[in-house]
Amino acid sequence: MRQHDDILGSSQLDYEAWRDLLRSRCGRYYSEGIEPNAFTGWVRPVSARGFTAMDIGCNSHRVERTYRDVRLDGADHYFVVFLVGGQLAMTHNDQTVRLAAGDVAFVDAARPVTYFADSQGALWNTVSLNLPRHSLVSHLGLEPQSGLYRRAGTSAGRLLFDLIREIDKGDGSAYSSADSYMQLAVYDLVGALFAPSDPSPVSRHADKLFSRVRGVIRDGFADPDFGPGDAAAKAGISLRYLQKLFTQHGSTWSEFIYSLRLEHAAHLLHRRALLGTSQSLSEVAYACGFSDYTHFARKFRHRFGHAPGAHDERDGRAGNGTVRTGARGNALGAHEA
Repeated sequence: MRQHDDILGSSQLDYEAWRDLLRSRCGRYYSEGIEPNAFTGWVRPVSARGFTAMDIGCNSHRVERTYRDVRLDGADHYFVVFLVGGQLAMTHNDQTVRLAAGDVAFVDAARPVTYFADSQGALWNTVSLNLPRHSLVSHLGLEPQSGLYRRAGTSAGRLLFDLIREIDKGDGSAYSSADSYMQLAVYDLVGALFAPSDPSPVSRHADKLFSRVRGVIRDGFADPDFGPGDAAAKAGISLRYLQKLFTQHGSTWSEFIYSLRLEHAAHLLHRRALLGTSQSLSEVAYACGFSDYTHFARKFRHRFGHAPGAHDERDGRAGNGTVRTGARGNALGAHEA
C-alpha cells in the first residue's frame, strides 16, 4: 500500500469527495474536529482475490461510528486495521487502546467505534482488510473478540500486511481457484493474530447453555438488582460454570450485561428525542438497570464518547460548520478516525 509521500497529490480529495467515497465503501461514520476548508484526505479501495482493502487517510481529529449508525446500516463484517502513519487512539468494545505506526487492530463493524488522532490536524493513514463475518467465523470455528490489537513486528502481522500489499498489486484478473488458497492463508493469519491462544473446545451442549444464559440476561438486565447469581440460578447452572461459559466465548458477564443496558439506553434516548417525551435521564438509567445515575453516565460516556443528555442531539445534529459526516464503514473508514 502506498505511504504518505506516494498518496498526497493526485489522490488528495476535498472533504465532500472524501466523505462520499468513504460512505459508498464503508458504512455510517461521522468526522469532526476540523473545518472543511482545512481538510485533506484520500480514500482508495482495492478489490482482488475475493477481498477488499481500503487505503484511507485524512487530518480529521475524530471519527466515530455510533450505535445508531450500526443499527441503520446493519454492517456485518470485521476489519483488520493497520496503522501506516500517524498515531491514533481507538475506543471499541468497552476498551481504549493507543496505536502507533505498524500496529494492527481487530474491529467489528457491528459495534460502535471511535478513533482519535493524537494531535489536532495531524495527518494519519490506515490500511484495512474487510472480512465477512460468516466466512471468518466458519474458518476459525469461533468468533474473535473485537477491540484486540497487536504491536508492530509480529510475524503474522508482517505476513498479513504483505498479502494485503499483494492485493493492491493485483492486475484485476478474474477470480481463479488459486485465490481460494490465498483466502485461507489470510484467514489463518488473522487467527494467528487474534484468536485466543489454545482455545478450549466448546461443545454443542455448552453452546445451548450459553444461548440460554444470554436469553435469561436479556430478560432480566433491566432490573438493577439482577446479578450473575440470579442468571445462573434461572439457567440451572452454577455461578462458576456461568463464568466459564463467558470465558470460553471470549467475554465476561459484565461486558455482556452492560452492553445490553447501554444499547437499551441509547434506544430509549433516541425514542425520547423522536417523541419529545419528558422522561428524565435518571428514569432512563433506572429503566436500563442502573440504580446510580453517576455510574450510568460514566459507563455511557465511556461507550459512546459523550454524556447521555447529548446523545439525542448527536443522533440528529448536522454540525455547525465542523466536519461531521456519516460514512459507510470499513475498518479503514472506521480506523481512519
